[in-house]
Amino acid sequence: MVTKQKLFLLISVFLLLSPTMFSLSGSMNLALTQPLWLTLTIIIISFFLLTKNPPPKQIYMLDFACYKPPPAQAITKQGAVARARVFNKLYKEETLAFMRSTIERSGLGDSTYFPEAFLKDPPDPDMEAARAEAEMAIFGAVGELLAKTKVKSRDIGIVVVNCCIFCAVPSLSSMIVNRYKMKEGVVSYNLSGMGCAAGLIAINLAKQLLQVHHDSYALVVSTESITENCYKGNDRSKFLINCLFRVGGAAILLSNRKSDRRSSKYQLLHAIPTHTASFDRCYNCIVSEEDTEGHAGVTITKDLLAAAITAIESNITSLAPLVLPASEQARYLLNHVARRLPVANAKPYVPDFKKSFDHFLPHVGGKPVLDELQRSLRLTKSDMEASRMTLFRFGNTSSSSVWYELAYVEAKGRIKRGDRVWQMAFGSGFKCCSVVWRAIRTVDDAVMNPWSDEIDGFPVDLNNNAPFPYFFEPSKSK
Repeated sequence: MVTKQKLFLLISVFLLLSPTMFSLSGSMNLALTQPLWLTLTIIIISFFLLTKNPPPKQIYMLDFACYKPPPAQAITKQGAVARARVFNKLYKEETLAFMRSTIERSGLGDSTYFPEAFLKDPPDPDMEAARAEAEMAIFGAVGELLAKTKVKSRDIGIVVVNCCIFCAVPSLSSMIVNRYKMKEGVVSYNLSGMGCAAGLIAINLAKQLLQVHHDSYALVVSTESITENCYKGNDRSKFLINCLFRVGGAAILLSNRKSDRRSSKYQLLHAIPTHTASFDRCYNCIVSEEDTEGHAGVTITKDLLAAAITAIESNITSLAPLVLPASEQARYLLNHVARRLPVANAKPYVPDFKKSFDHFLPHVGGKPVLDELQRSLRLTKSDMEASRMTLFRFGNTSSSSVWYELAYVEAKGRIKRGDRVWQMAFGSGFKCCSVVWRAIRTVDDAVMNPWSDEIDGFPVDLNNNAPFPYFFEPSKSK
């Protein structure tokens, strides 16, 4: 079968050889006709190359939605410790004291959400309850998103779901296809084990898929089900998931249709993933394993902060040339050269990313990482407001947290047309991913927003500056 590209190539070869062939036959003057034929050949070849390698498709975000659990699932910091005591009689008093101290200094508030199974008497965190938690978060977010965008589920051609530590059969992506009766040809992916960075990695995957699937919608869903994954032992290095992680989920609808630009909120500018698993310390800093008593949990080693900073710095290095103005790039380059001179005593120059972005939304992983990001990027308290308020109100909802942050900025009415938004997420592996959006229009409403009924009460004063009581497992790296 002769494709369009092959046909163009054959025509180009014919045109290129035609002047010589006609000249040999004596029917044409080669000197007069060769420029014309050469011009036609160049035009055909250029058209062929453009057809074979078309420019990247523009990707738009129509809208997104974040799941807000019912008030009955809200829990205070002390309530979380009390439920842990009921949940597992084998927890030692010193373990519960560590949990209390960690939560008090974590940056979490008194209205985060626990899984429903932990609030029952007695608690019942089995597989059925874990699936129910995932269904509530996923269907709650997806249902709200479809209502906001008015897009029919059968028009969605791509589904990408990420959930790190809960892996169900059938998959969560199949669960969505079944619930919303999507078409048989839907392209479906289910990502697991990729940590808190997976939500933005899923956006990058959807972006790549939308380059080859024409006139398509891509549904991206980020969540975590912690019901079955609560750690039941007393190893403090595995206890952070019990302290920081809470219920949450988000759904995002992307499109490569030009006709959707006017009705969309944002245009996707960049998606930059970084993976540092080739370094043993980065790879081993967060590991799912059993303790000495056979209780499964997620171990965090003392290399976590170093691994996070390494991945973030590498990611920023890849992102910076794409977004920084020439003046900032020049200053960085001159500083880089100066610091390598034998007599130089220059400090490293940190580019001013506020010249490139209007909103910075890093994953809320934990207070120490947010503190380090604020210090190293020379950000203000206001710059970090959305992240810290999301940690306070919803806790660490894993890969969906960056969407609660964006919802916060929207609810505050701060998104103006042309604004650039930088989302950054990082997690086990160790991975870091940055996604950059440009606001197509001003977002001046807070319809179906998880913050809409309480946004006037934020920001709150976070006056607890006590050190965060991490307990790290010794490094496993050689």
